[in-house]
Amino acid sequence: MVTLKARQLKLQEVHSLLGYEPRLDGVFQNYLQLPDLKETDRQCLEEIRSTFFRYLNRAKISEGQARELSVSPLLRLAGYHQPPIYLEIEEEIDRIFIEDHNTHITGRLDMVAVRQDTASKFIPLWILVVESKNIEASETVGVAQMLSYAYTSLERQHSVWGLVTNGLNYRFFYIQNGDRLTYQYMPSLNVLDTESALKLLQVFKAIRE
Repeated sequence: MVTLKARQLKLQEVHSLLGYEPRLDGVFQNYLQLPDLKETDRQCLEEIRSTFFRYLNRAKISEGQARELSVSPLLRLAGYHQPPIYLEIEEEIDRIFIEDHNTHITGRLDMVAVRQDTASKFIPLWILVVESKNIEASETVGVAQMLSYAYTSLERQHSVWGLVTNGLNYRFFYIQNGDRLTYQYMPSLNVLDTESALKLLQVFKAIRE
């Protein structure tokens, strides 16, 4: 029996072990209805951007800082702290067993947003799996890790959104389990570019809904 850690997997290994197939050139509007933003949303977004830029100019931003200065404030602004959405931080994933390869995959995800109806006994619906990296890492570095974590949710639901970010650049993925297990690359969004940052907030809000 072989045990692999998700954070050590390469993308090619994830394709081979879990059966993922990549898709390119995704369009947000094909999956989401992007909402209009209020003026208060724009003002709060500008504060987040200004704070992040100030730290970015000061020194290298660590993975923890990227999450606290960029990811978490954006999630809060988009309403992910309000029921029925709940954030789970640094949770161990269910051990993934791949029978054909006699292999287990283990790991600890950075953050997952789940939809939980407290009045029911339904299993929480994962809506967004987040993997954050330090500022020097490409936003594609954590894709294999994120896909491994998202895989555990697809046994009980048809699709889930994934996100890999270094706090500056955000790359979303639409992950779907149908005839084939696929993940769709969506356009990269940069928090320091005004139009890109506005779309980023719209995407967060749309996924929450």
